[in-house]
Amino acid sequence: MTFRGVPGFVVAAARLFAVQSAWSYERMLGIGFGHAIEPLLRPLRGHGGARYAEALARQSRFFNAHPFVTSIAVGAAARAEMDGEPPERIERLRAALCGPLGVLGDRLIWAGWLPACVGFGLILVAAGAGAWGVAAFFALFNVVHVGLLVWGLRAGWRAGMRVAGALANPFLQRGLEVVGPLAALAVGAALPAVIVWVVRGAGMGVAWSVAWTPLVVAVAGAALFAAAAHRIGTRLTAL
Repeated sequence: MTFRGVPGFVVAAARLFAVQSAWSYERMLGIGFGHAIEPLLRPLRGHGGARYAEALARQSRFFNAHPFVTSIAVGAAARAEMDGEPPERIERLRAALCGPLGVLGDRLIWAGWLPACVGFGLILVAAGAGAWGVAAFFALFNVVHVGLLVWGLRAGWRAGMRVAGALANPFLQRGLEVVGPLAALAVGAALPAVIVWVVRGAGMGVAWSVAWTPLVVAVAGAALFAAAAHRIGTRLTAL
């Protein structure tokens, strides 16, 4: 079964944008997962309806991962259901994907791409771009968001039960290598740019306070870290 012409793909992709809309402590993303995968399961209704109902109920159970890469699991689970994999194997697949997809999304998006886009947007605003800087932030962030969502759905569908291979894709691995340093560079460049931008319209007293604030925070943080490390070292020595 090839990916091209898969019924319900566009609807499933659109629903993934709202995968967190029914978030709860009991099922986390489970209900949103079931809502997103439902269009891909509709061909199962031709088998008397029971298989479709069982698959949809199974896919609406607990699932917890990063929302931006949940599409990988949705595609893989849908393909497994269509291939007639045993229910217990499908449930194990969903459970096994929670941890890796959570870590992948956190590193790639929350710790990488998001701060990189924020830093770039702040640089543009500080340079006088105004609302265009904000627009650039949203555009950059969502290009990766949408691209990752569509790619993940396609990759998951193609891989099915062998979805672990999709997680080792060079595209993802290279992204993990690049996005961290990129975020550090963007945020590091944005900090002095924003300070200069704020200081321009302030008096000298405010200017000095703003300029010295990052240094004071850094020194205080280093002192607290040193004190905590000393206490931990003392406890370990006592043991």
